[in-house]
Amino acid sequence: MTKEWYADLPKFYQRQIKAAGFDSVSMNRRALLKGAAIAGGTAAMAGFMSGPASADEATQITYMCWEGYNDPKIVEPFEKANNAKLNIDLIVDSPSGFAKLAAGASREVDIISSDSPWIARLGPAGLCEYLDDAEFADIYSSFYPQFKAPFEPLSFEGKATGLPSRWGWIGPCINTDYSKPDDWRDFSGIFEEKNKNKIGLLDWGDWPIMPIVLHIGIDPYKPMGKPELEEFRVALRKVFKNSRVVIGDLSVAQKGLLDGSLSTLVGTGSYATSGLRKQGHLNITSTVPEPAADGFKRGIIWLEGTAVIKGTKNLDLAKKMVKHIATPEVGAVLSWTDTTCNPTPNAKVETTYTDEQKTVLQTDYMWQAWDKSRFHNIAPNIDDMLQIWQEELAA
Repeated sequence: MTKEWYADLPKFYQRQIKAAGFDSVSMNRRALLKGAAIAGGTAAMAGFMSGPASADEATQITYMCWEGYNDPKIVEPFEKANNAKLNIDLIVDSPSGFAKLAAGASREVDIISSDSPWIARLGPAGLCEYLDDAEFADIYSSFYPQFKAPFEPLSFEGKATGLPSRWGWIGPCINTDYSKPDDWRDFSGIFEEKNKNKIGLLDWGDWPIMPIVLHIGIDPYKPMGKPELEEFRVALRKVFKNSRVVIGDLSVAQKGLLDGSLSTLVGTGSYATSGLRKQGHLNITSTVPEPAADGFKRGIIWLEGTAVIKGTKNLDLAKKMVKHIATPEVGAVLSWTDTTCNPTPNAKVETTYTDEQKTVLQTDYMWQAWDKSRFHNIAPNIDDMLQIWQEELAA
């Protein structure tokens, strides 16, 4: 029996891949376009309809990315400076973007900006052009020391699969009009009686699970045995009993935080709070949990990166786009969008911030968050934990 290309992924991601129609490496162009429409809507389909780069259209390149990276203030200067045309393929989640590439879209895509675990996975999947750190030395020189080469979270076998582009943290989100920051130095509050029916759990796959597992002193990014999974079940059962709602929509979660009906959100952090802070609600803040007494880090850093897809016909132009995304000018746009505001790896971007932007972005706190956190990755036992999640939710 032939092994499916995605068989080494947790079943949680395999199900997403199958649901999106990306479970066949022999997918023809019509099926690929259909899958693109399922995963990313008409915008994604339109990107592929523009066609791949060819010998007589060397300036045509396709860019697969999250919304925000397609901002005209990012795209148009690059097109003008390089006499290029960017065909945008918007993705709605990283697993589907990765799956689309693995199922055949890598023949059509030149560059991708996505979550770091999936950018790193491009290496072992044979889907990326490795980046020579020396070739990008000018970019690395403008980065904060924490992102200097060699940057391990975006590497495979010592080779760079991409460059980091935007980041933030996962931890307690609170409204200081209703909650005391000292009460949320970790996630103990989600178990406390005084917060009963005031805990919001984000229905975002593994995101609400990771903070709970870390809180009870277990590393979810390493294989877990039955005793650890049972310990997670007991903790999750307590959280569900104390929770008010499981929320899929970010705007609903933000409203609950804003009006005080929710004491905190589990499964998000700066991504959710920064948009409210930009609107002037500086009473909304996000921190990461303090490390445990033994130094065990319980915060999480999420990261996005940009990579060049293997086999691109426009390698030099694609590399220029990766450098473009890492520039201070683009970083300033990426870190200040309508939905969310987050820091970038480029230290020069911070010099462009106004005092208001620094306050919104919590620049006085971001390195504390970094030091108390670990990088998000694919959890080996995510299938087991999601099954437990569903069982306890039903109960």
